[in-house]
Amino acid sequence: MIQFLLNDELKSEDNLDPNTTVLKYLREQLGKTGTKEGCASGDCGACTVVLGELHGEGMRYKSINSCLTFVSGLNGKQLITVEDLKHAGELHPAQQAMVDCHGSQCGFCTPGFVMSMFALGKNVASKNASEPSKHDIHEALAGNLCRCTGYRPIEVAAASMAAQPDQFDQHQARTIQRLQNIEAQQTEQRTELQGAGRKAFNPRSVNELASLLEEHPQAKLLAGGTDLALEVTQFHRDIDTLIYLGEISELQKITTTDAFIELGAGASLTDCYTSLTEEYPDFGALLQRFASLQIRNQGTLGGNIGNASPIGDSPPALIALNAQVVLRHGNNSRTLPLEDYFLSYKVTVQQPGEFIEKVLVPRAQENQEFRSYKISKRLDDDISAVLGCFNLKIENNVITEARVAFGGMAAIPMRAKQCEQVLQGGNWNKQTISLAKAALLEDFQPISDFRASKEYRLLTAANMLTRLFVELESPAVETRVTAYV
Repeated sequence: MIQFLLNDELKSEDNLDPNTTVLKYLREQLGKTGTKEGCASGDCGACTVVLGELHGEGMRYKSINSCLTFVSGLNGKQLITVEDLKHAGELHPAQQAMVDCHGSQCGFCTPGFVMSMFALGKNVASKNASEPSKHDIHEALAGNLCRCTGYRPIEVAAASMAAQPDQFDQHQARTIQRLQNIEAQQTEQRTELQGAGRKAFNPRSVNELASLLEEHPQAKLLAGGTDLALEVTQFHRDIDTLIYLGEISELQKITTTDAFIELGAGASLTDCYTSLTEEYPDFGALLQRFASLQIRNQGTLGGNIGNASPIGDSPPALIALNAQVVLRHGNNSRTLPLEDYFLSYKVTVQQPGEFIEKVLVPRAQENQEFRSYKISKRLDDDISAVLGCFNLKIENNVITEARVAFGGMAAIPMRAKQCEQVLQGGNWNKQTISLAKAALLEDFQPISDFRASKEYRLLTAANMLTRLFVELESPAVETRVTAYV
């Protein structure tokens, strides 16, 4: 049985198909149709809801796509929908701002925007800020699509939201206590959900997860579900056994040692952002362009690696940084370089019953330069056509170390070893860069698809080296479109 709060109503479910998404649950099981169904893939934001969860001594609120969230992910959390915002006959400030600023025309996208604005207000308040910055607003709304109103009045509405306590603030102490009670009641028993002949398990420790995977080696691991849920929503395939990882605190832990940033495989991309940005600002810039905030709030680093996509955003950066991955099977663990994890298209070294436990990212060193460049058709919420990551160590104008990795150039994310050989030991000048660009032709033979032609991929990949040289040699020259947003 799973338990959660639907606003302030305790819900208990023990006979429900684990393949049910939160969107389907709300609309078809509960008749709450304020949350809209748009793309069923996390691109439009019409289905945005907010999850409240225990965080330290308080609560934190995250906007998520309900179309990509399975109901097992609600256990121990508070689910807030657009129907829950109006209180005592008064619209919530996020709703009232949309009315006052004429932020809605057809209205289909409005509930999703309102929920993103509601989460924005909560996050701004948690920082003790009086109003959201322009950057905060753009980040919060980037995952919501509006085809008729236009973003200007919606942006104005987000900026004008009144900063005042709401019913969720007033009832927060009670909500925390109720969520703690759910957690305490479930400590001694295995949480699972069954229905329609399918099962979902919610383990609470790495040891319990390892044991479950030995019992069910063919089970699908559900972290954020931002990729896995598409099996159900887009391809209409049933998943017989799910193991949800969101309640395993060990997998969400992020620690920094003298040698590594240790990132639990279940840590969300939002949570990974701060640690990686402090060490490698360009990694943070890359993560900010990873899909949308709703996706980053759920999607995990381990999931982005484990789905073995050749265009995943984090693997090229991690490979360039010489990151390692820790795999666990039962009581045994093994650690290997991330570049050795990928074998061929969608094939990895991971064995049945094995799972990614953590990712180890080496700490930055003196004279180290790391840059990442993502080429996509849109700035936000888009998939890479080419992603290049460069990790150089330059001393006395000589490149003493070079690691270069690309996504979108082969069937797996991989290093450009011929390019590296040219760079390593070479002088830091235009001639070396030109030779390195030519070497990329020996490293990759990309394909043409609907995202880009092979010629475009090779040209943009080579041009990234020129961009790298310009950025390091002339830091005052602005090369990034994001600087003007």
